[in-house]
Amino acid sequence: MKMKFLVLLALVSFTMTACMENTGNKQMVGSATGAILGGVAGAQFGKGTGQLVGVGVGALLGSLIGSELGKSLDQADMMYANQAQSKAYAAPVGETISWNNPDSGHSGTVTPTKEGYSNTSGRYCREYSQTIYVDGRQQTGYGTACQNPDGTWQIVQ
Repeated sequence: MKMKFLVLLALVSFTMTACMENTGNKQMVGSATGAILGGVAGAQFGKGTGQLVGVGVGALLGSLIGSELGKSLDQADMMYANQAQSKAYAAPVGETISWNNPDSGHSGTVTPTKEGYSNTSGRYCREYSQTIYVDGRQQTGYGTACQNPDGTWQIVQ
């Protein structure tokens, strides 16, 4: 089953990236990353064929969202956003961590929304909301990040 999952995820990622041959590198990277993360999130639902459908739908939605963000965010924006995300892992619940790229004018916020808890793997996890402002448009997303044994964090949902 895992092999089918990985093959489907790879196919969807490559297909979505190939469909964007005339777009910029940021958009392709955003699309591929979104497809992978969406596929992983979709795999959390169902079993067997239902899980494969979840992977496909998650990858497609993730690709579309990632493509839109990737179109507008550059490497510096991602650096500022990642720094804010890292600070949010240790911030008290409800405290908003802001970032701003003075060169592009893009900005965003990350807010931890739920106190840490252990997921099925026993790791310490936190839920958060993240809002990004690009060219006057607002995109908001929600997720969960879990702490690895070495102290690093991994977005799991």
